[in-house]
Amino acid sequence: MHLAEKKCVPCTGDVEPLKDPAIRDLLGELGDDWDLNERGHLERSYSFPDFTQAMGFASEIGLIADLEGHHPDLHVAWGRCTVEIWTHAIAGLSESDFILAAKTQRAWNGRA
Repeated sequence: MHLAEKKCVPCTGDVEPLKDPAIRDLLGELGDDWDLNERGHLERSYSFPDFTQAMGFASEIGLIADLEGHHPDLHVAWGRCTVEIWTHAIAGLSESDFILAAKTQRAWNGRA
């Protein structure tokens, strides 16, 4: 099953964060546009022609996040929305982070 078809699972902090090679395998499923930032969080920036469209995308991702019960950090600036995802309860990455990233990517791809 593709990541975007799965449902995020609430984390209560009782699981270990993912480690390599699981992280690399899941990153490969997301595609080349997602990466790990310096803190080890999933991150991707999306470009827009103006601030309004960047905010609109952030709102769309906010709705998806609420449905999944898993919330990213969204950084919105003129012409850009950066999505940063990690599981706070384990201070690392879980499969749900990759699921939310895949759902974010599907929303982006649906805009084309």
